[in-house]
Amino acid sequence: MMHRRTTTRMIACLVVSFAVAGGCDKNKQAQSQHDREVAQRQKGEAKANSDKFESSEDPPFTAETRFAAGQLAESQRQFDNAISQYREALKLNPKHLDSTFRLGAVYVQTKRYDEAIATWQRYLKLTNNSPQGYNNLALAYEAAGRPREAEQAYQAALARDPNHQAARVNYGLMLARRNDFDGATKHLSAVLPPAAVHYNLGSVCEQQGRTEDAKAYYRKALELDPKLRDARARLSVLK
Repeated sequence: MMHRRTTTRMIACLVVSFAVAGGCDKNKQAQSQHDREVAQRQKGEAKANSDKFESSEDPPFTAETRFAAGQLAESQRQFDNAISQYREALKLNPKHLDSTFRLGAVYVQTKRYDEAIATWQRYLKLTNNSPQGYNNLALAYEAAGRPREAEQAYQAALARDPNHQAARVNYGLMLARRNDFDGATKHLSAVLPPAAVHYNLGSVCEQQGRTEDAKAYYRKALELDPKLRDARARLSVLK
């Protein structure tokens, strides 16, 4: 609020007679009355502005502010709150892609797989069946223990974009977990260098408790790329 200044006029009074002096007193009285009136008016304006400020409502939430609140809650691992915020964002804007994406991810993270699958299916519609949407839907199916649907979703992603790295890698890793190492190698090799392919296959074997197979893959990865520190670190743990 801009505050108005009052300018007090300086009145020069030459005391040459009582009549002049008396006029000066009258001028002072008039000026004093003017100052009081201005001060009173300013006080009233300040009160009115204060009342207006105190009674003003908070700005309405938007999908973006709800999404930001969801991001904050998610970063603090307050997943129920994050889900609530993303849902509110989607009530305000059903086509809000970021909220749909994060809602699907949090559903998977909290093992609410049916809701995750439904969310990723909605994301697919919003993105005109994007390969990213199919990849994330496949991950949700896989986490839910539905490998056949997961494989179909990965294949749909690759039909849309044969070079989609995430879909190739995730599909390859799923095949490796099913002991289809030939199929896994085919998909991983399409987007990863040979050393990385062997490192990833070694990681799957290690997760399955197949220690000797894991060590063999890690050694091959280091043979192909001696600078692959992750493979060296994993191999040192398994020795």
